[in-house]
Amino acid sequence: MSETTRRALPPMPDGLWEQQARWWQEGFTEGADEEYVEQIMPLAARWLDGAERVLDVGCGEGQVARQSVARGACGVVGVDPTHAQISEAHARGGGPRYARAGADALPFAAGAFDAVVACLVFEHVVAVDAAVAEVARVLRPGGRFAFFLNHPLLQAPSSGWIDDHVLDPPEQYWRIGPYLREDLTLEEVEPGVRIPFVHRPLGRYLNAMAANGLLVRHTDEPAPPAGFLARSPEYPQGADYPRLLVLVAQKVPGLDLL
Repeated sequence: MSETTRRALPPMPDGLWEQQARWWQEGFTEGADEEYVEQIMPLAARWLDGAERVLDVGCGEGQVARQSVARGACGVVGVDPTHAQISEAHARGGGPRYARAGADALPFAAGAFDAVVACLVFEHVVAVDAAVAEVARVLRPGGRFAFFLNHPLLQAPSSGWIDDHVLDPPEQYWRIGPYLREDLTLEEVEPGVRIPFVHRPLGRYLNAMAANGLLVRHTDEPAPPAGFLARSPEYPQGADYPRLLVLVAQKVPGLDLL
């Protein structure tokens, strides 16, 4: 059976997220991005409903945290390591409290939260095992972890859409790169904007969760929403490939599957 090829990943480049904070705030919040509006925010609402104490890990400017407050959660906290994001989150208000912290060192007591959400965050975290352990630590027994990822199958290095006109008839498909290799890549997502992505196969995340008593109860691999497909004619078969993976786990004390 194939296994993950692990290697020591380099640290994240200093200051990169501070430099790109405005790009994120302008392009992915306040209704600017179809995938967030049509898919990610509704799924976050669904899986955080009923939780009163919510921690938003890698909160950015706070849109998921604000939505949780608006839907009735009374103790919502967002953490992000980036000063520019936390400053903007405070400026936008909406009820949550915020603190600067990395996912691998959460400044909260054990069992402090009913639910933790990490929305497109862990694919940018180098210290993944420590971060998953911290999520489990701050969750109360029976608490919920809503874990949103860019789908690892599509984030493998050198993956991308192929429009092959050499073949007859032509073929269009998504090429998968070296899926089993852990890798940190600086990806130019648009001219002048480079974002670090850590690719890991799905099993790395699942095993880290199981080792920390986080039992997956539900999985979503939704097709891209209509708004994204409408503005992406270069992906004519895009509806056949999930861009998002959502794992919903529950903290089960004493869980030992190994």
